[in-house]
Amino acid sequence: MIIRQQYMQQIRDFIDTPVIKIITGMRRCGKSVLLELTKHELLNRNVSPENIIMINFESLRYENLKDYQALYNAIMDKAEKLSGKIYILLDEIQEVANWEEAINSFRVDLDCDIYITGSNARLLSSELATLLAGRYIEIKIFPLTFKEYLQFAASNPAEANFSREEHFRNYLRFGGLPGIHQMKWDSVRIYQYLTDIYNSVLLKDVISRNKIRDTALLERIVLYLMDNIGNTFSAKTITDFLKSQGRKLSTETVYNYLQALESGFLIYKVKRFDLKGKRILETQEKYYLADLGIRHAILGYRDNDIASLLENVIYNELICRGFEINIGKQGVTEIDFIANKRSTRLYLQICYVLTPENTEREFNPLETINDNYEKLVLTTDTLLDINRHGIRQKNILDFLLDE
Repeated sequence: MIIRQQYMQQIRDFIDTPVIKIITGMRRCGKSVLLELTKHELLNRNVSPENIIMINFESLRYENLKDYQALYNAIMDKAEKLSGKIYILLDEIQEVANWEEAINSFRVDLDCDIYITGSNARLLSSELATLLAGRYIEIKIFPLTFKEYLQFAASNPAEANFSREEHFRNYLRFGGLPGIHQMKWDSVRIYQYLTDIYNSVLLKDVISRNKIRDTALLERIVLYLMDNIGNTFSAKTITDFLKSQGRKLSTETVYNYLQALESGFLIYKVKRFDLKGKRILETQEKYYLADLGIRHAILGYRDNDIASLLENVIYNELICRGFEINIGKQGVTEIDFIANKRSTRLYLQICYVLTPENTEREFNPLETINDNYEKLVLTTDTLLDINRHGIRQKNILDFLLDE
C-alpha cells in the first residue's frame, strides 16, 4: 500500500486532538485508503484493535446503520463494553441520514477521536458548520499529482520501465485516480473503469444529492464543460449554447447545476482577479476538471487540446500544494494563474511551446506586474532557459517534480 505522505502527515498532526477529522474528495481518489492507513497508524501507536470502530457505508453489511439514531445506538452499545479512548472511523458518511447529529453526540458522550470521509462538498454545508463550528478540520484529498503518479506507476510492472516523458503522456491521457495502476495497462480497460467512476459520481454525488430531475440536461452541461476547459465563460454562455441546440433554461438553473457538479468534486471554479482594481470579478470565470482521465473516457483524447490539458494539470498541481488560485486580469491581458498561499504569491503563464510568434504574448503580461513575487512561464520545451527581467521559463515536468 503506497502512503501519500502529505495527507498522512495532516492526519498525524491531528490524532488525539479534540477536533473531528473530515476527509473530503471525489470518489476513488484515495479517501478509503487514507482511512485504512489511519487505522494502521493508530495500531502502531499501541491503540487496542477493539477500540477502533471502522465502518464503510458503501458495504451492505451496514445498511441498517444508515440512520443517525441507529448508528448512534450501535456505536454506543459497543463503546459501553470498552475502556479507554474510542477511535471512530466512518467511510462515506453522507450515506447516513442526519449523520451530523450522531457525530456531534459522540463528541459529547464519549471519550473519542473521530475520522470521517465523504464524497460530497455539502458535508460542510452551513448547517453542519453551525452545528460543529470550531470542532472539525477538513482534509481535502485530490487525485494523484504527477510526482505521486510516478510512485504508483513504479508499483505496476506494466508501467515501471516507461520514461518520464512517457509517464507524463499517460498522465495527460488517463489522469490521476490511483485505481488505474492496479489494472492491466490497457486503454480500453482504463477508460471503462473511469467511465464507471464518472457514472457513479454523477448519479450518487450529483444527481441524487441535489435531486436533479433533468439528467440529460445535466450531462449536456458536463460535456460542454469538458469540451471547454480553460476557457472563460459564464452561465449565460452555456445557456446560449444550449438554446442553439433547442434547449431552453434559465441562467439560475445552470448555476445550480454547476454548483452541484462542484459539490461532487468533478469540477473546480476559478474566478478572475483584477490586479489593477485589487478585486475579485464575478463574471467570466473558468472551470477545470478534477481528473482529465474521466474527460477522455467520455470525450476521447484529442492531441489538439494539449494547451488546455497542460493548464488543467498545473491548476490541479497548485491546489494540491495548498494554493488559492485566481485568473489574473491585467488591463486587456490575462495571466493564467495567480497562486496565493499565506505570504507567498506565484504568477504563472502556461504555454505548450514557445515560438518567436508567441514569446512576447506570454512574457509581456508578467512584465507589467510591479512586485517581487516569482513569475514563471511554464512550457514543454527542454532546451530553453529564458530569463527576461527576472521572469523565467521553466519546463513543466521540472515544475511538477519540484520539492
